[in-house]
Amino acid sequence: MTADLNANSVPPATPGAVGHIRLTSHSGGSDALPIRWGAPTAAERGPVVGTTSRRAHRNVIGTHSGSYSVYRALAVAAGALSREHRADLTDTAPTDVVGPYPQWSEPGAIVSLDPWGAMTAEAFGTELAAGHDIRPTIAITKAHVVVPEIADAIANGRLHPDGRYLLPSGAASVTKAAIEPVWHLPSVAQRFGCTEAELRRVLFEETGGMYPELVTRSDLEVFLPPIGGQTVYIFGSAGDLADPEVELTARVHDECNGSDVFGSDICTCRPYLTHAIEECIRGAQRGGVGLVAYSRKEGRALGEVTKFLVYNARKRQVGGDTADQYFARTECVAGVQDMRFQELMPDVLHWLGVRKIHRLVSMSNMKYDAITGSGIEVGERVNIPEYLVPEDAQVEIDAKMAAGYFTPGPVPDAAELGKAKGRGLDG
Repeated sequence: MTADLNANSVPPATPGAVGHIRLTSHSGGSDALPIRWGAPTAAERGPVVGTTSRRAHRNVIGTHSGSYSVYRALAVAAGALSREHRADLTDTAPTDVVGPYPQWSEPGAIVSLDPWGAMTAEAFGTELAAGHDIRPTIAITKAHVVVPEIADAIANGRLHPDGRYLLPSGAASVTKAAIEPVWHLPSVAQRFGCTEAELRRVLFEETGGMYPELVTRSDLEVFLPPIGGQTVYIFGSAGDLADPEVELTARVHDECNGSDVFGSDICTCRPYLTHAIEECIRGAQRGGVGLVAYSRKEGRALGEVTKFLVYNARKRQVGGDTADQYFARTECVAGVQDMRFQELMPDVLHWLGVRKIHRLVSMSNMKYDAITGSGIEVGERVNIPEYLVPEDAQVEIDAKMAAGYFTPGPVPDAAELGKAKGRGLDG
């Protein structure tokens, strides 16, 4: 059934738009193309159609662009964007070919992104010509990455420009891909050990009822969640990522705006990220390939407001900011130590065809366990060099090593963890 709610107080977003709201709870229209998740070809799988202008064509819950869909709504409401706009995909094709790989159709290997998302124009040209508003969920391009730490590595002789991977200007030449989240709800539920019904209900309730179709449309199995996506940076040939004989240096990095962008010294995020970039360049120059997968999961997916509240609590607690209370203070504020839940993280590696990571630039046991648990072999683990750890971040690194994070050196004991090392708020 379709429930029409009077919305006279809400003006139409565009000229000619209807003034009522439709809550759809029946099965999709006859014009909706089917999705068969995990099918071996794009034609058998079918396209992801999250259009808001042609309701009969929709075959997913939610819409494209993740969290940016809210900005699109503002643009439509303000009259700056036509609800009927169709993307012109001329000359937008990927600069590099990724896949298809066997993992794309392996049961349960990829559940949180659309492996065919970069091939929209190529794979679904017939459907596009027939009027279906099908949009890419992955874009692949070329870029130069310029960070001061790489220039410093060149100046100190740790890196040497080769004109291919590292230019004389200090810029690294990369292929990069932006990826929007696309969740297959039955598979995501299985990955987290809950029922699909439980997952749908909690998603509905914890988003304040934003997506009624989560509970009214059990026939729709694909959800485009309003969250941030991820970007991958490839140093070397993208095709080499799928060759286990080619040395792969990789880091999976979770967003930390304060450190990554502004250089805050309370954590090791930017130093570890730039260290990984240096290692990836060096690996490519050895004949291998490098990969940095960057996910938008600010503040361990707790958000930046929560993160800053925790910073205050850590600095103001009795005894000062100490490693033995590092995780406890986060849990006091957020109710949980970490909400990144790395279970979905390996999907991007499977999309790239990765079977083996020879050098994993990470100390995180959660990331390591998720990667190896998904069937990807990991060789050497590379920790952050001691000289890159900011003084105020020693609390973090000690706490993580004591909690089981990888370290080739000694694990801090209880006495070491109890020493106040972080500076105060006014320091």
